[in-house]
Amino acid sequence: MVFSIFAVSEQIKLLIVEDDVDLAEMLKTYFQSHGYQVTTASWGEDAVQTALENVPDVAVLDIRLPDIDGYEVCRRLRQHRLTQNLPVIFLTERRDREDKLAGLELGAVDYITKPFDISELRLRLRNTLRRASLQTMNSPITGLPETRLVQEQLENMLAQPEWAIVLVEITGLGKFRNRYGFVAADDVARAVSLMLTNAIEESGNKADDFIGHADLTEFIIVTTPEKYQAIKESCLTRLVPSLPYFYPAAERETLDEIAETDRLSVRITTLSSQDGAISSVPELRAALKQADN
Repeated sequence: MVFSIFAVSEQIKLLIVEDDVDLAEMLKTYFQSHGYQVTTASWGEDAVQTALENVPDVAVLDIRLPDIDGYEVCRRLRQHRLTQNLPVIFLTERRDREDKLAGLELGAVDYITKPFDISELRLRLRNTLRRASLQTMNSPITGLPETRLVQEQLENMLAQPEWAIVLVEITGLGKFRNRYGFVAADDVARAVSLMLTNAIEESGNKADDFIGHADLTEFIIVTTPEKYQAIKESCLTRLVPSLPYFYPAAERETLDEIAETDRLSVRITTLSSQDGAISSVPELRAALKQADN
């Protein structure tokens, strides 16, 4: 199980799109030394594909590229749901006012011209990430709280003497998205969020329980030791028979022939304060990895 919901404070993913190999390598080395997880691309088409396969937290984008230019890369990223809000910083030799305006009109958050001071670039990138973290509070797909709000909720939960957590993972959603498209995958996420919310209303503490997630595959429910098992069963009752119906009718009869990891399925892990003392989110993550339920 991938616990992305607990990775809010971990490595920042940076995409550098630059056709100057030496400059790209220098930037990669520099930002890796400051704790970033860096991916590079020297062609525009590769940059778009890379961003969609593993969405970065921020992109540093040159305008002059061997195939499509940086403007077109930014335009395409804005057209995809996964990357439509990706912070983009243009780093380019183009100094004309018209070039800068063109980049800003595409939604770029900053425009830096070469030659540049690398320490200034790092500071601007850090400020961009800070602004983005403040803006990203709820998922645009499900409307549920995510990232920082979830992190704060987990920290508050662990400060209480009694708590329980239900982690719901929808496996196979990535392969489902690749086959049927983003719209179909978003429909699954919205439907799952609704079913989980209904499960809480039926079996949990409607006024006090919390539900949120960090991506479209993992959902976290914070509740009480008295309620979490009932919520788990209610989630399973709703999700297990529903997931096959997201597939076309002609394919449902053969779903059992597909490996469980390759098709939509649900996996639920639970943990409570009764299982032992846990004082931090990293400890919670480790405990959930070891839990077998």
